[in-house]
Amino acid sequence: MTLSDEELERYARHIVLREMGGGGQARLKAASILVIGAGGIGSPAIQYLAAAGIGRLTIADDDRVDLSNLQRQTLFGTADAGRAKAEVAAERVRALNPHVHVVGIESRIDRYNVHNLLEAHDVVLDGCDNFETRLAVADAALDLRIPLVSAAVAEFEGQLGVFRGWEADKPCYRCFVGSDPGREGVTCAEQGVLGALTGVMGSLAALEAIRAVAPFGEDSAGKLLLVDALALRFRMLTLPKDAGCTGCGAAGKGRGE
Repeated sequence: MTLSDEELERYARHIVLREMGGGGQARLKAASILVIGAGGIGSPAIQYLAAAGIGRLTIADDDRVDLSNLQRQTLFGTADAGRAKAEVAAERVRALNPHVHVVGIESRIDRYNVHNLLEAHDVVLDGCDNFETRLAVADAALDLRIPLVSAAVAEFEGQLGVFRGWEADKPCYRCFVGSDPGREGVTCAEQGVLGALTGVMGSLAALEAIRAVAPFGEDSAGKLLLVDALALRFRMLTLPKDAGCTGCGAAGKGRGE
């Protein structure tokens, strides 16, 4: 895939990076990434993926912009209140980078439609706000062997992981969280969330999605980044693969194999 003169100028700061170069930028242009959720995590992730020159960006979110979103969801403005997030996000991407083909999907993701949604994408970035959807996305990503970048934020804490559970030495998302889709979640409205932290985690998630397409540095799959904004502390944990995991382990009966 070749880059036009305009693209060479637009992405010049990427191309001069020895670890990226023209080849890496061409891989970004050829890539297709799905972002689940255009909220606090999705907003910065979408902006940086678009700016980076991802060739095809799909944004899935069935929610509408609310004034309470604007403290952290930087894709939207006051005038967008009441509009579909996926529609507004797609507009912002087109304004930011006309070289990106963007598709906004205004539908709820569940175990019945998730495989069709994930197919034909190279990476899925999940920043959604409920556990049942996260499990459905993670299972489909494992089945289809699509790298999963998963990010979450609560109050002053954030976490980020990259999962490729079909590989012999790498855990899947279920190795990390277990298998109970019925667990009760606590919403941002109930416990609060520091807006700027969602920007940090969303930007890091975009970085990992870019790394998955055009590899550079150390592979972060199988590790979990924990961020504590109260102490301004970052910790990296190694996640073991669970032999009894219902996703990628023996209990999963070869799921993703």
